[in-house]
Amino acid sequence: MTHAIRAEGLVKHYGETKALDGVDLEVPAGKVVGVLGPNGAGKTTAVRILATLIRPDRGHASVFGYDVVKNPMAVRSMIGLTGQYASVDEDLSGTENLVLIGRLLEFSRADAKKRAADLLERFELTDAAGRAIKTYSGGMRRRLDLAASLVGRPKVLYLDEPTTGLDPHARNEVWAVVRTLVADGTTVLLTTQYLEEADQLADTITVFDHGHVVANGRADELKRRTGGQTLQVRPSALADLDAVERILAGLTGVRPNRDDDTGLLTAPVADPVLLSTLVRKLDEAGITADELALRLPSLDEVFLALTGKKTDESTKDATPEGSLV
Repeated sequence: MTHAIRAEGLVKHYGETKALDGVDLEVPAGKVVGVLGPNGAGKTTAVRILATLIRPDRGHASVFGYDVVKNPMAVRSMIGLTGQYASVDEDLSGTENLVLIGRLLEFSRADAKKRAADLLERFELTDAAGRAIKTYSGGMRRRLDLAASLVGRPKVLYLDEPTTGLDPHARNEVWAVVRTLVADGTTVLLTTQYLEEADQLADTITVFDHGHVVANGRADELKRRTGGQTLQVRPSALADLDAVERILAGLTGVRPNRDDDTGLLTAPVADPVLLSTLVRKLDEAGITADELALRLPSLDEVFLALTGKKTDESTKDATPEGSLV
């Protein structure tokens, strides 16, 4: 089977709130699909339906061919879920947490202990295995949380904003773990508001907004689709900013974005040949530049173009379950 997850026409309402309003989603086996969207876009609702935690009002979804409503036990046997907040018991040690989960999954005591030891080693937590979780750093807790979701050897892993609240170092640790899991054949559905995270990890990206899918594709495809390329130039001398702005405006036909603090000027372009033309114009004017580049839009710019929001302009969730969507 080429697709681990298929969802068609998913609808979920909470009163007047449309958490999902006809969502289609496909996740190829062995790949990472990133789901982007502001709070309230429907990301976590979709994950909860796919994890059999809630039922859709309409539409259907399957995991490796098993319908999430008709065959929930079969689906649960194949999935793991790591939510936005650590689900481990802080008063128990790393080993005790993983053994407990193993026993709940009906492992024998010996098999649960072995699985716990293997996962602690894999996630580089062996030295802290006997310590209470409340003594762990944020990155260590998230790694243990990931380990907990893998006790049952899932074929599909749902990561719902797994690095929320982590510092950059801890976030990089989690990214490294995810890359290892995918290399071993695990399929990952990743919801995130960190655009760099999606850029780093996802093979393809699906953008949610107001319960709808508004775009999907590879990161580079979304960047090209959203507005061509951006020409940016930073003159060596701030005194040349006005002159460079006039040259750039004349070439592109639009007024460039200008940052007087950094001395950076940017403008969208449709023709990459303008870069060489700009170099010639600057040379003719006797102007040197410390920075001169032609680049695709960033994922931040894509996100803004698609949703009308920056990633830090998220709204508070409107559903009864707080972080539900």
